[in-house]
Amino acid sequence: MLAIFSKRLLEKLESTERIVVFTGAGISAESGVPTFRGAEGLWNKFKPEELANFDAFLQNPELVWEWYKYRKTVMKTVEPNPGHRAIAEMERIFPSAIVVTQNIDNLHRRAGSSHVFELHGNIDRNYCIDCGQPHSNDEIFAQERAPRCLKCGGMVRPDVVWFGEMLPVDVWEESVKAVESAEIFLSVGTSGVVYPAASLPSMARRAGAFTVEINIEPTDLSGSFSECIPGKAGDILPQLLPLCPQRSQ
Repeated sequence: MLAIFSKRLLEKLESTERIVVFTGAGISAESGVPTFRGAEGLWNKFKPEELANFDAFLQNPELVWEWYKYRKTVMKTVEPNPGHRAIAEMERIFPSAIVVTQNIDNLHRRAGSSHVFELHGNIDRNYCIDCGQPHSNDEIFAQERAPRCLKCGGMVRPDVVWFGEMLPVDVWEESVKAVESAEIFLSVGTSGVVYPAASLPSMARRAGAFTVEINIEPTDLSGSFSECIPGKAGDILPQLLPLCPQRSQ
C-alpha cells in the first residue's frame, strides 16, 4: 500500500532533531507475536489475568512458570519486521531517536534500536524477588521446576509488569522526559486504551510535538493527533524512512 504523507510532516522531518516512537501490540502482531489469549492446548483454559499476576505466582509458581516458559519458547520463533528495522534506522538519521514501547517481546532491541524504554518489562529478562539477582533464560530453562535464584535460593520471576503492578518508576520518568522534549511523536500500532501509557500522546501534544498515529484502524485517540496514517507499521515506516533527512551523525 502506497502511503500518503502530508507536506507538514515532511517539513517537520527536515528540521527535527528529537523523535520519539511509541509502540504497542500492533507492530508485534506484524511479526506474528501471539496475544496469548485463546492459546492452544492447556492455556485456553486460563485468562492471562489469571496467570500474569503476583498472587498467582506466589500461589502456584510451577503453573505460572510453565506458561512463561511456553511464551519464551514461542517468542524465539518470531523476528523483527520491517517496521522494527525502520525504527532502528532512525537512530542513524536523528540526533535523538527514542523508542517507548508497551511490548515485552524484545523485538526493538533485536532489530537494532539501542535507546528503548520498555514500560512493561522484557520477557527475556528474569530476576530474583528476594535479592534482585538477574537470571538468563538459559539458567531458567536449565531448571525443570519453577526456577530458584542461583545466588540466594529465592523465587525467580520474569522481568515483566504483571496485572495490578505499577510501571517501573525510572523507566516511566525517563519516558515522560523523552516525550515532553520530542519534536515529532509517532504512535505506532497502539490502540491507546492501556493507561498510564495511553497518556503519552497527549503529553507530547501539550509539549508542542507534531503527533502522528500509524495504525491499521482508527482509535479513540485518533482525533487528537496532528496526522493519522492508516496502515501497517511494516508498510508505512519503510516508506517514510527515505523521506527523512539523510544527515550523518
